[in-house]
Amino acid sequence: MKSNRRKFLKNSLTAAGTLALSSMFKSAYGSEAEKALNRVSLLPPEKVATDEDFWYWVQRSFTSSSNMMNLNNGGVCPQPKIVQDAFEKYNRICNEGPAYYMWHVFGKGRESVRESLAKLAGCSSEEIAIQRNTTEALETVIFGLELEKGDEVVLTKQDYPNMINAWKQREKRDGIVLKWINLPQPVEDDDLIVKTYVDAFTSKTKIIQIMHVINWTGQILPAKKIAREAHKRGIEVMLDGAHAFAHFEFKIPDTEVDYYGTSLHKWLYAPFGTGMLYVKKDKIKKIWPLTAPGDPQSDNIIKFEAMGTRSFPAELAIGKAIDFYYMIGAKRKEERLRYLKNYWMNGINEITGAKFFTSFKPEYACGLGNFAIEGIDPADIQVALLDKYKIYTIVINWENIHGIRVTPNLYTTTRELDKFVNAVKTIVKEKRG
Repeated sequence: MKSNRRKFLKNSLTAAGTLALSSMFKSAYGSEAEKALNRVSLLPPEKVATDEDFWYWVQRSFTSSSNMMNLNNGGVCPQPKIVQDAFEKYNRICNEGPAYYMWHVFGKGRESVRESLAKLAGCSSEEIAIQRNTTEALETVIFGLELEKGDEVVLTKQDYPNMINAWKQREKRDGIVLKWINLPQPVEDDDLIVKTYVDAFTSKTKIIQIMHVINWTGQILPAKKIAREAHKRGIEVMLDGAHAFAHFEFKIPDTEVDYYGTSLHKWLYAPFGTGMLYVKKDKIKKIWPLTAPGDPQSDNIIKFEAMGTRSFPAELAIGKAIDFYYMIGAKRKEERLRYLKNYWMNGINEITGAKFFTSFKPEYACGLGNFAIEGIDPADIQVALLDKYKIYTIVINWENIHGIRVTPNLYTTTRELDKFVNAVKTIVKEKRG
């Protein structure tokens, strides 16, 4: 078993393209990784979630600041050191001969990254396009669909602003009709969620947009159940997966959606400015690309990547992020993120007047959470946390959500969360006099 683990670690470090093994993993770090992983290899993921010694080793895999506690991983996640090193190494090589390495060497390496992403997503590599973020991925679909005046699109008031703005632009230019629904936060009733969508469907509805995880609160929506109801009525489904992919365990085809977009620089920990678009094979041909290739009506997924010069170092280093993801383990990661969210929420719940926009139930939330304290402006708490305690969170004021979003990560320890909870308690006590 130990031999297999060592072989896995070495194999996982083989970079896409021509790079050799990472010097970091041939160092003491590699030995520590092997020991840490072997120690928890037979433990159930929910048990590993509470093993602070194991997660202390994981924390050392990152370069997070010791001068600030970052509890806003919901915006963008940091990269483990092995991903940073890979990006820097690819970048240095590119600069030795940009045109040659970018187009003749690393361009080919992108295909191995595509295949790795497809395996992680559970689909064919012919359905995966490498993008720069969720916005680019989903707007490819939004602006690529052939919609006519009067066609209806169903979306929620809790959707992400970039997607909302894209649909509003189509509304102004093309005369499509946007049908809005409003979801309570949190909502712990699949039937209610599905019914809210279905009630907005009409014979003119062509596509619906769903957030797999609502970024403001961490609410997980039953995408598969909604998609099935939409498909019964001949309606297509686009899923915003910015905060779901590599956050908790699932395969994209299992959601039964037609289109899926995500940012790899979030929970996969890939380099900044990397994302992914999934389009079901039989849907590719009809979607017009944002940037035109030679044949915009091709059924080849690569047509969505005709963006000219891009960051090949960033794209190739996605492979290292995938290696790191597999090394930690999908279920271990999910259980740890959920454990951390519930840990701090249980602490905040001890404060009189605490209100949560996020569920404690595992099927409705994982690593993101949002809270408020009755009678106190969330902004006052957020500012005090940063100014007095160097704890970085973010205030959310969006539709029916007015609270503080807290998003720990794998490098966050329970000791740090104890400090966060105690800081909030102190601030609340001071505000209330």
